[in-house]
Amino acid sequence: MKAVRVRELGEPKDVLRVEDVEPPRPGPGQVLVRVRAAAVNFPDALLCRGGYQVRPPLPFTPGLELCAEVVETGEGVTGVRAGERVLGSAELPTGAFAEYALMRADAVYPAPAALTDPEAASLFIGYQTGWFALHRRAGLREGETVLVHAAAGGVGSAAIQLAKAAGARVVGVVGGADKAKVARELGADVVVDRRTEDFVQVVKEFTGGRGADVVFDPVGGDSFTRSTKCIAFEGRILVIGFASGTIPTPGLNHALIKNYSLVGLHWGLYRDRAPQVIAECHEQLADLAERGLVKPLVSETLPLDRLADGVQRLADGSTIGRLVYVPAP
Repeated sequence: MKAVRVRELGEPKDVLRVEDVEPPRPGPGQVLVRVRAAAVNFPDALLCRGGYQVRPPLPFTPGLELCAEVVETGEGVTGVRAGERVLGSAELPTGAFAEYALMRADAVYPAPAALTDPEAASLFIGYQTGWFALHRRAGLREGETVLVHAAAGGVGSAAIQLAKAAGARVVGVVGGADKAKVARELGADVVVDRRTEDFVQVVKEFTGGRGADVVFDPVGGDSFTRSTKCIAFEGRILVIGFASGTIPTPGLNHALIKNYSLVGLHWGLYRDRAPQVIAECHEQLADLAERGLVKPLVSETLPLDRLADGVQRLADGSTIGRLVYVPAP
């Protein structure tokens, strides 16, 4: 089969190469799947650079999130049948940027019929992250205001839809007019182009001086620092990631005097510590998808030989929505 592999660490455009390799075989508790679509995530770029918390041995195939068809099951696997259309995350080092991949049998979920393969491939990591952040960690309530950074990106676009589905008001922060248009189409009540506007002032005006009840921040750096200037009393700042490349060092005295919470989310920890909650979340997301309340924003589909460019563009922050690898027919 053909697969994209990393043999040395570096920038995605330099280290992702298409190779011919033997298809993997499922071990105990694993499932072999034929990849129908695989979404590109920021951690795929970090994997190439060696900067992700998981560091598979070289060489490896990235690709963490996919929609696929079950081909074969390993020893001890029950409840999963060949031919099923499923979604979930791939098992490194045999990731989803290939024609076939491996998945953990206990982390395979039915793909909603309402979604296309590229959309279903994009429903897992980003939407699970958004759901866990807003509902499990921040306890989002109807009528609250959510400030979403990188609102036209993969995780940010999911957060907008999930917040609106929960009855919240959304202020989306983006960089550029094209991304602002996308955030509005996704349902954001107010969109701020950070290149020309001050989101702190906009949030204060929109909320009558109260501030945002929840800040959804996958960016870090200055986005986090300035968010502390417009967080509401008893607000919650969700620390999702650091796409800016800068990890903030907050002054905790400020959280004390303004009575807000800093709430971390590493969604991957739930896979081993509370997998049943991931299954429950998937049921919620599938229901929202079937009712048309969430729909992943797929901006571009890519063949295998263009994945290196796509992962690099995502790493550079120049993409909108989700880039998705779709194998040749």
